[in-house]
Amino acid sequence: MSFLLTDIVGSTRLWQQAPVDMDRAIAHHQDVIGRSVQSHGGMMLKPRGEGDSTFSVFSRARDAVAAALDAQHELRSGAWPVPVRPATRMAVHTGEAVERDGDYFGPVVNRAARLRSV
Repeated sequence: MSFLLTDIVGSTRLWQQAPVDMDRAIAHHQDVIGRSVQSHGGMMLKPRGEGDSTFSVFSRARDAVAAALDAQHELRSGAWPVPVRPATRMAVHTGEAVERDGDYFGPVVNRAARLRSV
């Protein structure tokens, strides 16, 4: 399995500065990620993991990377519904994970989360 994890950079500060805009910006972020994941054969498991993060799974690594690239391009160059345009961290990691009740666990998922934090 391959995993794509995303997170909005500096979201706590942005929420404090522009809460109404930030709510709309997160919805837009989630839509962009969701479309990219779906168009490359993945499945978004957690549209809002912890806070404003997303967690998606793919059967092939190249699809996860392609989704990440498409999403980054759209987030950087596409139109935003509000003046807030937050930066997004992304990480892709591949390996075996434990699936339970439609969710994934294990060292591969932990490593992906750590990579996303860097």
